[in-house]
Amino acid sequence: MPAPVPEVWKAFSTSEGLSTWLFPNATVDLRPGGDWLVHFPGGSTGGGTIVSFVPEKEMVIAALAPDKFPQVRAARTHAVFQFEARGKSTVVRLTQTGWQSGDEWTRAYEYLAAGNAQLLASLHKRFVDGPVDWKKVMGNSKAKTN
Repeated sequence: MPAPVPEVWKAFSTSEGLSTWLFPNATVDLRPGGDWLVHFPGGSTGGGTIVSFVPEKEMVIAALAPDKFPQVRAARTHAVFQFEARGKSTVVRLTQTGWQSGDEWTRAYEYLAAGNAQLLASLHKRFVDGPVDWKKVMGNSKAKTN
């Protein structure tokens, strides 16, 4: 990310920060057992529950798979985000563990491999282009943006 670790950490670990790039009105309760959630229109959520964190170094989330993967969503995987300074920039690494075998798990893995790449690309874009203007992006959507 073309920003120092403290800025990237704030964008990742606070409700205000997460809402600048992932989805409007995201919720971060920075504590073990706290929410790291996106609230989608229609009542669905994405993200997960914070398992542990080391400020500006690492966050582990018990990740919620999308609703269309109910077995995986119920079992949860662990998403480990690591933040490492590289000059004035930050390297963010994501490792997701806890995968099981079975058709739904395979489909979820394939879906989330692309989704996780998009997640990190969105975080990068936030530091290249600035915070997302959700009113502009969502247009006339019924999703609340403030």
